[in-house]
Amino acid sequence: MYNITLIPGDGVGPEVTEALLHIIEIMDIELDYTIAYAGDACYKETGTTIPDETLSKSKKADATLFGSVTTVPGHKSAIITLRKELDLYANLRPVKTYPGVNCLFDELDFVIVRENTEGLYSGIEEYTKEGATALRVVTRSASERICRFAFKHAEKTERNKVTAVHKANVLKKTDGVFRESFYKIADEFPNLDTDEKYVDAAAMFLITRPQDFEVIVTTNLFGDILSDEGAGLVGGLGMVPSANIGDNNALFEPVHGSAPDIAGLGISNPSAMVLSAVMMMDYLGESYEARKLENALLDVLREGNVLTPDLGGSSKTMEMAQEIKHKLRIN
Repeated sequence: MYNITLIPGDGVGPEVTEALLHIIEIMDIELDYTIAYAGDACYKETGTTIPDETLSKSKKADATLFGSVTTVPGHKSAIITLRKELDLYANLRPVKTYPGVNCLFDELDFVIVRENTEGLYSGIEEYTKEGATALRVVTRSASERICRFAFKHAEKTERNKVTAVHKANVLKKTDGVFRESFYKIADEFPNLDTDEKYVDAAAMFLITRPQDFEVIVTTNLFGDILSDEGAGLVGGLGMVPSANIGDNNALFEPVHGSAPDIAGLGISNPSAMVLSAVMMMDYLGESYEARKLENALLDVLREGNVLTPDLGGSSKTMEMAQEIKHKLRIN
């Protein structure tokens, strides 16, 4: 029995969460859900985007599943707060093509490992007479930790190369620390190849030669931007899951936002939420169940008969979920 904190959020978050729960209720894995709240709807009801109770529940859970939330302007981000409070220092975003999905390239399968706790997302900002400044924080300890995670992930997933992405030619001190940390940790993994690219060049090569990448490790802002670019290679944000992993906790979420323009219409793509659950099951050591769930989704995508509008179909979210559940049952 696994204790899972479930944060549906708002926008399309509750819709894709409902779809996932409908699918996995027939699986041979015991999940005990504890509901928690965050986001815009939570703010309107409680006056905070993320209550202390939500943080407490996530800290005690074996894993947290997160739908999506609308960011409240001028207030703390629920997901960034969760990452910081749970010390979820590694953001893992796979970039993978799936059959039946309109992609720019075939047979892509690489992963972006993003440092999740500092950089320009440290939240250290202040107004000045001329406007405002933000402090970019890059420490050796955090840089070494995320680089070691990336190399270990490469070994675990039988990938051969880790690429550091930075801008040390301009950000000589902060990205200089990151680059030095990368090569220091690389010495611990002599069987893996290493590579480095400036972030602007990496952005170009993601479009022109994405097959060259296996594992990318980078700082917070660069990782955020490159991850969304990677999603564009493989069918959009509706197809990309993510994991936020620390030493003691983990949170799994689709990378798409709350999509308020389609919230309530019942047409959101559940694939990224399903794939986030696949990542969660792998994290929990339930790889057999993870592959069953992933293969059921692959069957639906491959056949192309029951797909949401963003995938070229005309089906509703729950209709696609029902089809995934049917594939799961018969496999």
